[in-house]
Amino acid sequence: MRIMATRRFTGAAIRACSFSSGYFARRLHASSGESKKIVGVFYKANDYATKNPNFLGCVENALGIRNWLETQGHQYIVTDDKEGPDCELEKHIPDLHVLISTPFHPAYVTAERIKKAKNLQLLLTAGIGSDHIDLQAAAAAGLTVAEVTGSNVVSVAEDELMRILILMRNFVPGYNQVINGEWNVAGIAYRAYDLEGKTIGTVGAGRIGKLLLQRLKPFGCNLLYHDRLQMEPELEQEIGANYVENLNEMLPKCDVVVVNMPLTEKTRGMFNKEMISKLKKGVLIVNNARAAIMDRQAVVEAMESGHIGGYSGDVWDPQPAPKDHPWRYMPNQAMTPHISGTTIDAQLRYAAGTKDMLEKYFKGEDFPAQNYIVKDGVLAPQYM
Repeated sequence: MRIMATRRFTGAAIRACSFSSGYFARRLHASSGESKKIVGVFYKANDYATKNPNFLGCVENALGIRNWLETQGHQYIVTDDKEGPDCELEKHIPDLHVLISTPFHPAYVTAERIKKAKNLQLLLTAGIGSDHIDLQAAAAAGLTVAEVTGSNVVSVAEDELMRILILMRNFVPGYNQVINGEWNVAGIAYRAYDLEGKTIGTVGAGRIGKLLLQRLKPFGCNLLYHDRLQMEPELEQEIGANYVENLNEMLPKCDVVVVNMPLTEKTRGMFNKEMISKLKKGVLIVNNARAAIMDRQAVVEAMESGHIGGYSGDVWDPQPAPKDHPWRYMPNQAMTPHISGTTIDAQLRYAAGTKDMLEKYFKGEDFPAQNYIVKDGVLAPQYM
C-alpha cells in the first residue's frame, strides 16, 4: 500500500508540474487533422539498404512508411545526423510534431531540446527502451512518449542465450585463432565450460527475462531471477526458475549474470565497484539492457583483474561508441554494436507498430496501454 501511495503522489506531482508548463495546450493539438512534420532518426545502411527488402530500420528505407505519410499530406524527414548544435536533427527541432528514434541509433532528447521543440507532441521509439529521452522533462512538457512494446523481445532473448554460450565456451578466442591462421586448443579449452549445471541469474524478469529463462530451461541450469515483481507460482514452476527477493543474496551464487532491467535513475551505475565485488570470481556477465547500468571503469578493472571472467553485450554509453571506448579493448569481451533487437523480424514488427501508433495519433485515438512510457504527465512504473 505504501508503494502504491508513493506512486500516486509521484504521478500527482508530475501532473501538477505538467499543467504549469504547457501540458494541456499540447494535448489539445494531438488529434487535429492538420499536416504534421515527422522526423525519423535512424542509422545509415548505405549499400546494405538494397540487399534485403525488409531491411526497414535504416535511413534509406525509413521504416517503410514514407509513401504512406506523404500521400496523406505529412512531411517526413529522415536523417542519421543527430548530435551537435549544427546537426540535421537540430534544424528541425523547433517545428517538428513527431520524433521517431530507435535504441540502435538514438536521438538523445534532452530537456534543452524539449524546450526548443514548441510544436512537439509525440516521441516514438521504434523498438524498446526510451531512456534516450529525458522522461521527466517530457512529462512536464505534456509530451506523449511511447514505444513498440514487445516488438523485439524474442530477438533480444535469443541474442542473450547466444552470448551466454559464446562466453561459456570461450568461443571468441577460438574464432580469432582461425582467422589469424593459428591452432592452439589449450588456449581455448583452459577456460571453456558446459552450460549444464551452472547457475544463471537474471536481474530483471520482464518480457525479455522470462523468455530467456524459458529458453535456458532445456540446458539443465539452476535458474534464478530478481525483479520488483514475482511471477505467478504456475509460471515460475513452468519455467523452473526461483525468485530471489534480495539481489545481494542472488549475485554471489551466479556463474552467469544477465542484466534485463531498464535504465532509470535508480539503476544508473548500479553495477559499481562495490556491487561487482559481491559477484563470484570469474563470473560471466551479459548485458543487452543498457550500458549505463554498469559503472564503465569498474567493469574494465574487474575484467582486467579477472574478477569478471567475460563480458558480452551490445549496449554502449554513448551510442555509437567512440573508437577509444575502453570496453572495445577489455580482455575476454564479446561485444558487438547494438544489434540484438534489430533483426529483420524485429524490424518488421517495430515498423508495423510505429505505423499503427501514428495512425492512432492522427485520429486522436489511444495507443495500446502497454506502449506508453509517458502519458498524461505520468511515467510508466518501470521508469519510476
